Amino acid sequence: MKPDFLTLNRDNIVAFIGDIFERRGDEEYLGEPVTMAQHMLQGATIAEQNGQAEEIIVGALLHDIGHFTSEFGTYHPDDTEDRHHEDAGAEVLEQFFPSVITDCCRYHVAAKRYLCATKPEYYNRLSAASVHTLELQGGPMSAEEIAAFEANPNLKEIIQVRYLDEAGKRADMDTPEFAHFAPMVQRMVDQHLKDT
Repeated sequence: MKPDFLTLNRDNIVAFIGDIFERRGDEEYLGEPVTMAQHMLQGATIAEQNGQAEEIIVGALLHDIGHFTSEFGTYHPDDTEDRHHEDAGAEVLEQFFPSVITDCCRYHVAAKRYLCATKPEYYNRLSAASVHTLELQGGPMSAEEIAAFEANPNLKEIIQVRYLDEAGKRADMDTPEFAHFAPMVQRMVDQHLKDT
């Protein structure tokens, strides 16, 4: 029997997330030419192909989990405004994953705002849908917000995942399924258990 949110633990969280990818992954991704699952799988695949660390791969894989976790009561696909999916996803992940994974989820929207403020050329990488959501999310950061954001110990990883977020929007890209990454996701869960 599939676990529900209240019975999640380190032994079933990876299967639960895999089930979400299976059931919800074909949902539209905010006007982009890829589905929700394709977007996250592309980011993880690009990271893996470039030999990036497992925390970057898993961070890219899970950064948008808050978009399709209505079973956690935080998001509905008919919503037209940004519903802080980054916080919704991070609240789920922080129970099971190291802070670097949680931060890649929680701050990937802030990273877009940060890069638009500190690297103006980054704005030109944004898709039309990403430009639209940037305005909903507060636009480029202020100087005070930049200083606070740069104090995050996981800043480098968050920025890497942000670049993967923009890269993972290709209609023509084939990727492995979630199951390919599941052992890596479980290793991150096990690492969190050791660290706590």
